[in-house]
Amino acid sequence: MQLHINTYGTYVHVKDDMFEIRNRDKNKEVQKKHFSAQKVTALWLCTGTALSTDAIKLAMTHNVDIVFLEQNGDPFGRVWHSKLGSTTKIRKAQLEASLNATGLQWIKNWLSHKVDNQINFVKDLKKHRPQHGEYLTDKTARLEALNISILSQEAATVSLVADTLRGLEGTAGRLYFETINYVLPEGYKFSGRSARPAQDPFNAFLNYAYGVLYSKIEKALIIAGIDPYVGFMHRDDYNQLSMVFDFIEPYRIYADEVVFRLFSGKKVNKSHIDELAAGVSLNKEGKALLIMALNEFLDNQPIRHGGKNMSRSTIIQYDAHNFGNRLIGKK
Repeated sequence: MQLHINTYGTYVHVKDDMFEIRNRDKNKEVQKKHFSAQKVTALWLCTGTALSTDAIKLAMTHNVDIVFLEQNGDPFGRVWHSKLGSTTKIRKAQLEASLNATGLQWIKNWLSHKVDNQINFVKDLKKHRPQHGEYLTDKTARLEALNISILSQEAATVSLVADTLRGLEGTAGRLYFETINYVLPEGYKFSGRSARPAQDPFNAFLNYAYGVLYSKIEKALIIAGIDPYVGFMHRDDYNQLSMVFDFIEPYRIYADEVVFRLFSGKKVNKSHIDELAAGVSLNKEGKALLIMALNEFLDNQPIRHGGKNMSRSTIIQYDAHNFGNRLIGKK
């Protein structure tokens, strides 16, 4: 169970060795809910909420991840137990890989996997939208050509071809989102990607979904013994989770698909969005709609992976462990 706390003024503390979630309803009456720490895997708290040190201690005792989110869904901090949970050999090998061709091979694999997912998504759109067949076929072909170019890059280190890879990835992304926009119903379309603030409801939903996914990726890497700050392609700027941004690429499709389903199914309306001075943002109702759909997709809809049926959340952790083991020569 993951608890998403996004109502302004909500307070999380401990009662009888359980998490007590306390806030006030519209009539200003105190509402309380209780959750067993043994059943909670994560606490996600947006700005405007609070928790006690006792709640932090209870979370640490039961290995419950605590993540702090901006209102747009971007994580800005987390409370995590101090033990690495894995061998430091992995982090040493990760650093070495960032300085040689091994890092490049991983980046090519992740980016290629990302574009493959985009291609397969467009092909799936074509199955159900024969009226757009010619348009979607053209986009698929162009994405496939870009994928070939990504895989053809060779160098002694990632840094020597990083700009080229970013350019190819960026072009693929523009084609992909143009395609998604093209098939959306009227009234739900958008004009390209926009981040902070989002310029339209689709991007507001997508940004928040990516923010949740970033935090899941960071947790998976930490558990697998991988340093989330030592990336291969993304720049090592101050306090930047470079490896999170590298490793997330094949899994962005999870957020894309959930958000697309909500919009193509016309489940999003004006009541889910707040207008800002320079854009739009998800409100409480919009976040609840997205989180419910995202959790269902990630945790309750198993797919085939590695010869087994796994939830998508489990796949992320499985792949993170595999990445760490491969770095130190284990299969």
